[in-house]
Amino acid sequence: MQSQIETAMRIFTDPRHFKLRLFLEGNIIGIFTGLVIALFRYLLELSERYTPLLYGWLRDNPGWIPAWGAGLMVIGWLLYRIVKWDGMTSGSGIPQIKGILAGKMDMNWARVLVLKFTGAVLGIGAGLSLGREGPSVQLGACVGQGIGRMTHRSFAENHYMLTAGAGAGLAAAFNAPLAGVMFCLEELTKNFSPFVLMGAIAAAVTSTTVTQYFFGMEPVFHMGDIPVVSTGSIYLLLILLGAFVGVLGLAFNRLLPQALDGFAAAPLPPWAKPMVPLLTAGVLGFVLPAVLGGGSRLVDSLVVTDYSLCWLVILLLGKFFFTMLCFGSGVPGGIFLPMLVLGSVGGAIFAKLAVFFGLMEPVWTVNCIIFGMAAYFSSVVKSPVTGAVLIMEMTGSFDHMLALILVSMTAYLVADLTNGAPVYDMLLNRSLALRARLEDAIKHRRIMSEVIVGMGSLLDGACIRDVKWPSGSLIVNVNRAGEDMAPNGDLCLTEGDYLYILSDDIHKSSLELLAAEKST
Repeated sequence: MQSQIETAMRIFTDPRHFKLRLFLEGNIIGIFTGLVIALFRYLLELSERYTPLLYGWLRDNPGWIPAWGAGLMVIGWLLYRIVKWDGMTSGSGIPQIKGILAGKMDMNWARVLVLKFTGAVLGIGAGLSLGREGPSVQLGACVGQGIGRMTHRSFAENHYMLTAGAGAGLAAAFNAPLAGVMFCLEELTKNFSPFVLMGAIAAAVTSTTVTQYFFGMEPVFHMGDIPVVSTGSIYLLLILLGAFVGVLGLAFNRLLPQALDGFAAAPLPPWAKPMVPLLTAGVLGFVLPAVLGGGSRLVDSLVVTDYSLCWLVILLLGKFFFTMLCFGSGVPGGIFLPMLVLGSVGGAIFAKLAVFFGLMEPVWTVNCIIFGMAAYFSSVVKSPVTGAVLIMEMTGSFDHMLALILVSMTAYLVADLTNGAPVYDMLLNRSLALRARLEDAIKHRRIMSEVIVGMGSLLDGACIRDVKWPSGSLIVNVNRAGEDMAPNGDLCLTEGDYLYILSDDIHKSSLELLAAEKST
């Protein structure tokens, strides 16, 4: 333990070599993550291609429908066994990664890698309204953590590698390297650290390169020609679009915990709960197949098909409640892609209404579909920059950054003014309600934390000796504008200082709170 602490101290007092090592490690993580996600995407795309054919065949051969129902029940039982074997495979996977980075959770990377991969392929492939991005983030994090542990890296360095793997997973899932990097900075760590940035950039770019070798460079969504927003009246309309879709996003955040609570309280044996959404998918495959799976094909169809307002509302409600049912069951799968699909349908509804009332020309409908995705993501996740960059890369629409930011920030403000909590933070807090049991299984470790002094925080302007640091904390280094400073008691901290603090892992959140909380 002492040698590991000394190694960590040397790393943070000589950051140049550490950044180079993170860059090289990020490339290695990116290669392996790209290969894993390429296989993952290939299997899911096979299911998207053949599921409609299967239901068409079942319509012509109804005698096989009971056999298909039995198959769905078997898949449900397998999903139950996977989650029971390792609870870290449940749901999206992104809250679990945030919990690990906060020092409050841990995972067996090899077991989670195999089980999450298998469970997500089975569930999403069978038609559940869940996304590939959450599992992709967790699979990439498993790769990063696995490489770090096999090479015996320090606990702090392992976290940087895990973060890089998570960003690489998102980048590979959507051909979106910039969004992968921003996701690491804005959502996972909420820390624009040069160490996080170095590993995340290398891993995201490399993993995207690997997946593009197999799938090409086409964007995930095929939107055709997208008019460039250039008039002031359209910008005013986009503010209304952001507010409209932002309100829809609030409903998502409000009902998601209720869906989880409802499944937890349902008078069903645990093994039967995953079967409920799967059997529902079996019915929807005949009556409303558009809501099955992640939904990327539904987004593409919105651009080329002139759906009626009534049908768009049916699609929105069907996709919304089926997503609640699927995610509430706790099976492996994300909500990232279903959120984007709901945003696109919400944008299409807004466009239909705007055209009907003479507020907009029909040519701008495709813009509303695209911007609706960014708005919904920003309202639910509360990461507007990541949402704007992600939609820009997923649609290949690189001329609309200003409009995307405007819509995303409007939706974010709607969520913020109504006290909407970020969905992944909310899910993490639910998981940590079991913290008493988790702490029995997790040893407290000494870790190195990187903390940035925020403007107006309790650390801003305070001398080191006057701060009430968590018990056992040791400040190893202070970096101010690229210059290392001796962390003695007389040193007064200032906004933008990077602090490298050795502490028990349970104190990581307390240290971040000191640096971020506004002083009173």
